[in-house]
Amino acid sequence: MSKQFYIETYGCQMNTAESSALKQNLTEAGWTEAESPENASLIVINTCSVRKTAENRIWGRLGYYKMLKKNNKFKLIIIGCMAERLKDDIKNEFPVVDSVISNFKKIRISELLDGDFEEIAAERDRIDETYDFFENHGKTTGTHSMIPIMNGCDNYCSYCIVPYVRGHEISRTADKIIDEIAALNKSGISEITLLGQNVNSYFEGNTDFSDLLNRILSETDTKWLRFTSSNPQDFTDKLIDTVSASDRICSFIHLPAQHGSDKILKKMNRKYTSEEYIKLALRLKTMPKHFSLSSDLMVGFPGETEADFLELIDFMNVVRFEEAFTYYYNPREGTAAYNLTDDVPHEIKLARLTEIIELQHHITFEEKSARIGTTVEAVVESVSKKDNNKILARTEKNSMVVFPGQFEKLTGYVNIRLTALNGNTFIGEVVDV
Repeated sequence: MSKQFYIETYGCQMNTAESSALKQNLTEAGWTEAESPENASLIVINTCSVRKTAENRIWGRLGYYKMLKKNNKFKLIIIGCMAERLKDDIKNEFPVVDSVISNFKKIRISELLDGDFEEIAAERDRIDETYDFFENHGKTTGTHSMIPIMNGCDNYCSYCIVPYVRGHEISRTADKIIDEIAALNKSGISEITLLGQNVNSYFEGNTDFSDLLNRILSETDTKWLRFTSSNPQDFTDKLIDTVSASDRICSFIHLPAQHGSDKILKKMNRKYTSEEYIKLALRLKTMPKHFSLSSDLMVGFPGETEADFLELIDFMNVVRFEEAFTYYYNPREGTAAYNLTDDVPHEIKLARLTEIIELQHHITFEEKSARIGTTVEAVVESVSKKDNNKILARTEKNSMVVFPGQFEKLTGYVNIRLTALNGNTFIGEVVDV
């Protein structure tokens, strides 16, 4: 059997980073990456369980691989949060799967493939075990890498499956984080995104998240430093001072709110009020650095009335997120909310979701339009998919911008005047500053 692998990844940026790390581990173990699953002797599906829709997609893919395996010989491994949550169901429904591996064992895939394959499955139980971080996560794009710094969550929001599939919070040692980033800098990576389910609750030894940010700034050559996802309850005054003091920490922060009604926030077990969130958000947005915010917003949580929904609308109009990931509630078995009556009809959930999507589109357009005419720094990422004579770049505020140019002649960071807005993407032109 040829040693070619193919990795399919669903869900969050943490999964993306871990798949990248696994790719490197397999490569170091003598494997090569296949161009398609049809050519692979090893297929790994890194799964997500946050939403039912993600799980449905993966069930569909398993059906595809069941058919593929009739004429192809390969090992099929399932990892990630769905593997953690539904490991027995996956094996029962799809015997074609060779192994379902715990979130706490995925780091061992490459070392076990040449040994007892079923050893991993035998060791997959589970949540009280120590999470082992990959040592090297590689690059995401040309100059960018995502680095997990903590795993798990201790907040137990009533709708969220993450604590049950990722376990308790555990933080990676600061020295290992610094060492990885420093090595990435030497290889040409200048932009780092720190990852965690609750990234700003990072704490290792005597080092909190603010301390870690300051160490990275002082001990590495990182040009742009980002982090996600942040919990509002852990966004301390110390952290605000840290992120506002350095122009190397990007002024775009993902700060999930989930809702704008205090009644719903309490039922969600979110440990802040809408007023406290607004105070924090407006403080960040009105500082001299002018932070832009994105958020997660849910409609249709059990007990959500029309009045609660209108409070969410008011909340969005006050905070004015530059971007928001919007979705409607669907029950996750094993969470506290699963025991609540799912009493918001599906058609009302869809109608409310449509309304907040339309509102957010309007706010996004107004917030971004205010930057037209300004000159910003951006990092070149790729050729535009729509025009080979244009380049796609990403700004410090995490916005995409397209401008004329030849990709092979222009790399790194450029100064761009924003001239127009097409959907969520800026149109620009390179300028000398």
